[in-house]
Amino acid sequence: TYGDWSSDVCSSDLAMRDRYGRFRFGQSLLLARRLVEGGMPLVQVNWTRLGDNVPNKGTWDTHAKNAVSCKDFLMPMMDQCVSALMEDLAVRGLLEDTLVCWMGEFGRTPRHNGNGGRDHWGSVFSVALAGGGVRAGVVHGASDNIAAFPREGMVRPEDLNATLFHLLGMDSHTEVYDTQNRPIPLSRGQVIRQIV
Repeated sequence: TYGDWSSDVCSSDLAMRDRYGRFRFGQSLLLARRLVEGGMPLVQVNWTRLGDNVPNKGTWDTHAKNAVSCKDFLMPMMDQCVSALMEDLAVRGLLEDTLVCWMGEFGRTPRHNGNGGRDHWGSVFSVALAGGGVRAGVVHGASDNIAAFPREGMVRPEDLNATLFHLLGMDSHTEVYDTQNRPIPLSRGQVIRQIV
């Protein structure tokens, strides 16, 4: 495993920790669920490096060995802990009121580079949303056949922001004021009505 997550807690807690995965991100998602259950209104969990013994130091910034990284550890780890989080939230009756958003800041190039990696790409990337007012099972938007450019249902970052604010119960056009007392809307985008 990646990291030492020894514990002196009871066996049911140990089983839950095993279900989420004995690695930093898995344990961070378990902590996030506990924070949500305790009333924390907003929790952010970031993926961190796994170490020097795996390609790209175990990050999603897969400039080398993209397919190997995704197959061998990134996706198995993510599948384990995200499915644990979703199941745990549902069993505890928290999913309906908890918005889960899984995303990065950009996509990856449609083609591999010379190192078998994929570089930064801003034209197409995916976001997964669940719970918190999102319609289950909806896939919105599609790219061309090599995932280079949007083909239909294009969503801009400001539309995603507007949707997130809407799902959090805030009018996305609400104005906030900066230090110069200038009004700035929370978002200039439109709520993605197809998913809410």
